[in-house]
Amino acid sequence: MFLVLSKILDLFLGPLTWAMLFVVAGMILRRRTRLAMGLQVLGLAVLYLFSIEPVAGALMRWTEAGVQPTYRPEVVYDAVIVLGGGLDPDATETSGRPEYNAAGDRILRGYELLREGRARNILISGGSLDPRPEAVIEADVLSRQLQMWGIEPGRIFTEGKSRNTRENALESEKLIQQQGWKTLLLVTSAAHLPRAYGCFVAVGLRPDTFVADVRAPPGKRTSSWLPRGYHLSASSDALRELAGRAVYRLRGWTAAP
Repeated sequence: MFLVLSKILDLFLGPLTWAMLFVVAGMILRRRTRLAMGLQVLGLAVLYLFSIEPVAGALMRWTEAGVQPTYRPEVVYDAVIVLGGGLDPDATETSGRPEYNAAGDRILRGYELLREGRARNILISGGSLDPRPEAVIEADVLSRQLQMWGIEPGRIFTEGKSRNTRENALESEKLIQQQGWKTLLLVTSAAHLPRAYGCFVAVGLRPDTFVADVRAPPGKRTSSWLPRGYHLSASSDALRELAGRAVYRLRGWTAAP
């Protein structure tokens, strides 16, 4: 039930949805000319504001603020934990090869850590929301990708049941206990790290952290005021992550560091 509700909430957290609702409301109330015009202008204003770099950049900087990796280069970790979310399952199913989104840096950082000898093993945590038997399971796809890149199968562990960040932590903890790993390094996107780390703390784990997929632009630079689709996408991602943190805290799924 929570997963269904989360998808509904996710829909209403997007500025594009807000803009459409304002415009549609203005069309419905067209007989009240001033109100209708005001709603439509408000819808366009929302769409514009969240589609420009100054707003999108500020939101992403807010989301990534205070994220400090605790990776220790002198340690050879028992396992690096890479959280799913970097694979585009629909595109992967269509092409038959791994297709990545902006968070694809997660698996790249995990691969680099293995190749550099900074970790003995890798645990990939990521399942699917698609109930079909033939659905793409991210952990399995990424495992095959690592093997193609030359990582020995015996160093790769997968967990393909989890459907959200809380389940990433719950399912990973089971495998970690089975393997008896002690030194752990958690890899995920910068914006996702506070919520992800809180979930792992809540299940009794305190891994070191390694940041991937940093998306916040520098604070001091010339900004474009032209609307762009990728700025709207960045704004939506930041708002969803901030809302996700609030929901997870309310449900008690994250714990303080």
